[in-house]
Amino acid sequence: MALRFFNTYSRELEEFEPRDPAARRIGIYTCGPTVYSRAHIGNFRAYIFEDLLQRHLELRGYKVHRVMNITDVDDKTIRGAREAKVPLAKFTAQFKEAFFEDVEILRIKRANEFPAATDHRYIDRMIQMIAMLISRGLAYQADDKSVYFRINEFPNYGKLAHFDLAQLQSTGRVKHDEYDKEHIGDFALWKAWDEEDGDVKWDSPWGPGRPGWHIECSAMATRLLGNQIDIHCGGVDNIFPHHEAEIAQSEGVTGKKFVRYWLHCAHLLVDGQKMAKSLGNFYSVPDILAKGYTGRELRYALMRVHYRVPLNFTWEGMNEARESLGRIDEWLERLQKMVGTPRRGVRSAQRADPAIQFEEALDDDLNISAALGFLFESIRETNRAMDENKLDAASASAWLDWWKRINTVLDLETEIEVVVPAEVAELAEERENARREKNWKRSDQLRDRISAFGWEVRDTKDGPKLTRHGAASSG
Repeated sequence: MALRFFNTYSRELEEFEPRDPAARRIGIYTCGPTVYSRAHIGNFRAYIFEDLLQRHLELRGYKVHRVMNITDVDDKTIRGAREAKVPLAKFTAQFKEAFFEDVEILRIKRANEFPAATDHRYIDRMIQMIAMLISRGLAYQADDKSVYFRINEFPNYGKLAHFDLAQLQSTGRVKHDEYDKEHIGDFALWKAWDEEDGDVKWDSPWGPGRPGWHIECSAMATRLLGNQIDIHCGGVDNIFPHHEAEIAQSEGVTGKKFVRYWLHCAHLLVDGQKMAKSLGNFYSVPDILAKGYTGRELRYALMRVHYRVPLNFTWEGMNEARESLGRIDEWLERLQKMVGTPRRGVRSAQRADPAIQFEEALDDDLNISAALGFLFESIRETNRAMDENKLDAASASAWLDWWKRINTVLDLETEIEVVVPAEVAELAEERENARREKNWKRSDQLRDRISAFGWEVRDTKDGPKLTRHGAASSG
């Protein structure tokens, strides 16, 4: 089966044809977090879909170059820094660090590059692009000194979101509602500095200010991936105005089609409702771990439903994820035992099929639901064959090889249990006793001795946890 994706731009399933089919290189741009708070599990639903996309493309032999941006300057980050009374860079650093911690926990492959909007290389690129848009009549500086994109001069504006420009009411992230613009839909490319911005500003031909949200992604994407990109991903909430604006800005500068395939992930609901802090159903990755679940259980729960179908997150669903992973673990254990200790008197050797159905399901617009359905059907069949003594060691080994292949996409195998050396465990127990006695000096000395063995002790609400230096703290 040919690889097919649902292209938001055409609203059709299209056969995937990369720009460079001979070299099999693919450029992918994925919208990353805005680091004004910790990313929530709805954000990570999109990031896991993008991870699945990259892994499947690589399984199919493509060389993927993926860029995920970090939005570290916009209205929300500036407001957060101002309220915290700290510099913008210090305010956003904590959430950048938290994001990468969560990425490790959920086993999401790191992008090749994580450009930050405040990097001077991209600020320079933004200013350059805005100047070109002004020179071509696609942008103008208004009375408020900000620079806006002139949407009436871009005929294809609205094609991605499939709406009539005449019905446009609002453009989303704008700084003020009262300013003199030519059209209500004209969006900010450069926002003139005001007192609320504090020391967040850059010099430009239009005066001090900062970039608009949309131009940030256009600058980073074209600088790192070129004027044309194979695939651009994001959540459905990014379609308008953000991705619509990206197309207008990028194509207004380059004169070339910006993106070949637009893929968008549907919303995550919690107990059938939109996630909101006011409803008490707003969860981050640490919130889920605090309930006793692991990173791979959350990964499975966020991955198992097709990316274009809204996913309803529930605690029952987390329990189902745990049970599903338990079935995989037990199946792998049975196969491994059979390979290690071949049975005698196997009546009929059942060889593993190439099992191409799993990969073909993912070829069909990343149909993970169908792919997982085939995986569990295979588990049932092989378990039955083992129960009836109809699966030999060679077949078991073939199934394990197949699992290794598909697990490069799923990354769901259980963590290998780490055995803590006896001397390290004894030191950790001594340290815990010292802490109970409030002997902090002794506690610190024991921590250093543990560290000398190459281990780290972390104090959690569930007690001390020992990990090897450099080991990921994923579940």
